[in-house]
Amino acid sequence: MTQATEPQQRGIIVTDSAMNHIKSLRSQQGGEDLCLRVGVRGGGCSGMSYTMDFEQIQNIQPNDEVFEYEEGFKVVCDPKSLLYIYGMALDYSNALIGGGFQFTNPNATQTCGCGKSFSA
Repeated sequence: MTQATEPQQRGIIVTDSAMNHIKSLRSQQGGEDLCLRVGVRGGGCSGMSYTMDFEQIQNIQPNDEVFEYEEGFKVVCDPKSLLYIYGMALDYSNALIGGGFQFTNPNATQTCGCGKSFSA
């Protein structure tokens, strides 16, 4: 895993590699007024799967947990999802095999081979 940005202060750890890729994707999506929403939903090989999508900052709900990173970038999570992913590290690899976003979730009791779903 690459160097994390101040992990002790955040419930969701984003490595430098993941942050760089997220910022690149965000500029392709239309800009600086987008935050990254992460969460979980039922489904996937192991019972729950991770979700990530960009969202307008003004759509942040009062009960959402907001984690601020460098240059004011925000990662947002709803309280129900946060119960399952608190302490998760989000990393990114551009490897041809096994590349993409990788989730390291300390709350997962089982993960599938693809690494995109888990059970807790």
